[in-house]
Amino acid sequence: MATTTSLAPHTPTGAGFQNPNFPNPHGPHDARVIIYGFAVHLLQLIRYRTWFLTPLALACFLETVGYIFRSLSSKNDPYHIIWFVVQYFLIVVAPVFISASIYVCINRLIAWAKSNGFVLNQWWFAPGLILWGFVTVDILTTVLQIAGAALVGSSESNQNDPTKGNNILLAGLAIQSFSFTAFLMVLTLFRFALSKVPERQSMVRTKDWFVAALALASLLVYLRTLFRLAETAQGLFSYLSIHEVFFGTLEFAPVVIAVWIVAMMHPGRWLPYDATRNAPTPSPARVDTRADKEF
Repeated sequence: MATTTSLAPHTPTGAGFQNPNFPNPHGPHDARVIIYGFAVHLLQLIRYRTWFLTPLALACFLETVGYIFRSLSSKNDPYHIIWFVVQYFLIVVAPVFISASIYVCINRLIAWAKSNGFVLNQWWFAPGLILWGFVTVDILTTVLQIAGAALVGSSESNQNDPTKGNNILLAGLAIQSFSFTAFLMVLTLFRFALSKVPERQSMVRTKDWFVAALALASLLVYLRTLFRLAETAQGLFSYLSIHEVFFGTLEFAPVVIAVWIVAMMHPGRWLPYDATRNAPTPSPARVDTRADKEF
């Protein structure tokens, strides 16, 4: 269980809640980078009509507003609990929408593979599991994280021990990390299954850059989740939470890079809306059944 101090360091007597960003009030002007990402994704959403990526544009918007409140909280009034809760809520929730967009892209890749004769009958390639299974886990764990953050903020405001709220937050992050680990395994198994059909490798290579981009974006979101898990495990106002360099390199940077990777390798160019419709019915290319026995 994580342990926390009930009152932030450097907090004046009677000041109550203090934003952990306070010791580092002059962080990077990160909101502007997210704003650019939001604009690019919104334009691509309209241009390619990839409405299934609406959650990604929404994620950029939430990040933008979250970082605006973070800037207000850290530079203007570190004792404003509402500003802290808003920025924490939005910055925690936004990556969930990025993950949801990645799940949809993998779903469409699997549909593309099946429409082109690849037989992917293993249960871990079921569309419902990848999309609704992982999204549901993300939603539930995000609710836990928000509830934990709210309890932490309330406890700090009343100068009580925030350990209970922090432990709820920690549980949400731990489950989310486990779920995303499982998703990365599914993504790896998918690419491995495609490689088992030598006669269709020229077709697979047409999607390789896109699959690699999705994998890299997924790893970056995963890195951000692991950082949050480690930060929360240390406790509120721990070394990780009060040093801006860790937030900048392990929270902000991974999300920004993931957003821009997906923008540069936009699914609208690799997975057009009708990519899996009206496709010819090729002869099935069956994956070696020995691979099924290994898992």
